[in-house]
Amino acid sequence: MTDAGDVAERIASLRDLLDRANRAYYVDADPIMSDLDFDTRLKELEALEDANPDLADPDSPTRRVGGEPVTGFESAAHAVPMTSIDNTYSVEDLLAWHDRVRKGLDDLEVEGVALVCDPKIDGVAISLRYEAGRLVSATTRGDGTTGDVITGNVRAIRSIPTRLAVDDPPAVVEIRGEIVMPNDSFERVNAEREAAGEPLFANARNSTAGTLKSLDPKVTASRGLRFIAHGRGETIGVEIGTYSGFLERIRAWGVPANAHSKAFESIDEVVARVEAFRDERAEMAYGVDGMVIRVDRFDLQAELGATAKAPRWAIAFKYPAEQATTTLLEVEWQVGKGGTLTPRATMEPVHVAGTTVRHATLHNIEEIRRKDLRIGDRVVIEKAGEIIPQVVEPILAERPEGTRSIEPPAACSACGGGVEQEGPKLFCTSPECPAQFREKLKWFVGRDQMDVDGLGEKLVDQLVDADLVHHFADLFSLERDDLLGLERMGEKSADNLLKGLEVARSRGLARVLAGMGIRHIGASAAKVLARSFPDAEALMAASIETLEELPDFGEITARSLHEHLAAESTRDAFRRLADAGVSLVSELHRDPDDEPEPVESPVSGKTVVITGTFEAFGRKELAERLEALGATVTGSVSKKTDLVVAGEKAGSKLKKAADLGIETWDEARLVTALPAP
Repeated sequence: MTDAGDVAERIASLRDLLDRANRAYYVDADPIMSDLDFDTRLKELEALEDANPDLADPDSPTRRVGGEPVTGFESAAHAVPMTSIDNTYSVEDLLAWHDRVRKGLDDLEVEGVALVCDPKIDGVAISLRYEAGRLVSATTRGDGTTGDVITGNVRAIRSIPTRLAVDDPPAVVEIRGEIVMPNDSFERVNAEREAAGEPLFANARNSTAGTLKSLDPKVTASRGLRFIAHGRGETIGVEIGTYSGFLERIRAWGVPANAHSKAFESIDEVVARVEAFRDERAEMAYGVDGMVIRVDRFDLQAELGATAKAPRWAIAFKYPAEQATTTLLEVEWQVGKGGTLTPRATMEPVHVAGTTVRHATLHNIEEIRRKDLRIGDRVVIEKAGEIIPQVVEPILAERPEGTRSIEPPAACSACGGGVEQEGPKLFCTSPECPAQFREKLKWFVGRDQMDVDGLGEKLVDQLVDADLVHHFADLFSLERDDLLGLERMGEKSADNLLKGLEVARSRGLARVLAGMGIRHIGASAAKVLARSFPDAEALMAASIETLEELPDFGEITARSLHEHLAAESTRDAFRRLADAGVSLVSELHRDPDDEPEPVESPVSGKTVVITGTFEAFGRKELAERLEALGATVTGSVSKKTDLVVAGEKAGSKLKKAADLGIETWDEARLVTALPAP
């Protein structure tokens, strides 16, 4: 019989070996064993741990691919905000930024300002929090102040150590960086999805984001994600004066940091590095769309401070979009949740911006006509950063004989129903379209709609494929045995989902309307309707004229909604939801005779539109704050709008407000005007 001490020693030895192998592969780029050898040792360790549960360790390498699926993600505030970085696209702007840095440090009489260049990684930003050397949480960037806690999924990523390799770890260190899907992993995942008949991911970043939001850590473990550190958040007990020194320190602790990070003493050296990297980035194993330049010393960073949206001590130099040429082979029309038919090009595979591209968006039929695209054309495609690959233009000088015009479909590609054009877009007119329903169902259960805890996109697909759900109301008739028959559905997960559905029954009219996928009716418009009508029955009885009088409702929206509400399919949907116990009563509606005293505030009684991003508020949080102060928050600017609150990157809504002469506040004015919470 094997001695218990020998078993414990073997388990400890395997854990140490596999941890060292992970570090050698991901941090040192010097593997000490093959993938086959690693997997063999991992299976041996897993068998020993299963046979000796008393020797379990939550930080064992085997725990990276284990763990039960979770039912949802909690949100958490960042101890130090995760801010964005200003972009520049020219050397002139980069030099101007450096001049501002020098002027900002004039009072300190600094002789030289060391700078560090890092490749700008096209991944998903994450903050890893270690306490006493142990990974305790992993949080997405979110809105910069609050993100989703995805610790279970992050623990499944082999390149992220669950314990820092240091004898005397700091009390707290938050290590920030990007989680990426390497190019070879992305191509493998898409090949697997194509073979399974599943829609392809548009790019590696989307694939990474989707993987990290999977409710099953085993999915994360299977996708080959990697972590690359490039910053810090809160630190307690970390005495390091420079960014380059911080990267060196965490590498020693076993954390993979950017191997291409380099420090320079002059801006001329930085410019040379930026220019040289323009061509080097094509050889990177993952997506890179620029170079981040930052002041190296932390004390000088603190002296320079930040603007309302970004630090003054850093800037991102972005390279122009990469282009390639290929042949347009075919066009298919995909159906979205609102019935929108979107054209997708299939092309001869071509390598661009680090990935092999076979598909690209063509946007809509009017864009196809404007560009005069034809089947068989040689075309220029472009893929920039997070942008889905798109066809830029045909190469008319190389147009071969026999090209075919791209015609709009006469019938829906998913159901054969009728097709109508509204503006530049085409829509399937059939409310029974199965493709629409699958996408609508995913929308219906989402966080900002019915918020059904435990029901993600993958599970929606399972329910539809298993023929269990054909209508929104069918969700609320699901039974435990139905769920237990699904793949990888345990008893606890089934019970949690049923609880989530029970809670969702009482969300009320506004959430139901926002979730039904009615054209022109999003969360803001749904709230306007819920304030104006006590229940679904009253809403269905409303005239076009009544709807037109509502804030944010013009003739087109009112007429479209009235037609939708008059359809038998809509009335049937409300009946079935009511029969399933879903509340169609509005908690936001107030009888005019029972109206409370008006709130005394500068926005009371005003119709307000929020646009852009804000330093002190998330958009949702700000909308709720304004509504609590008596405002009606809507989604688009019209003559009925009283006030536009504009943050950074406000865009077309700000311009429309100016054209209509509508009062506009920036964030500083807003903060001054609003009463303290």
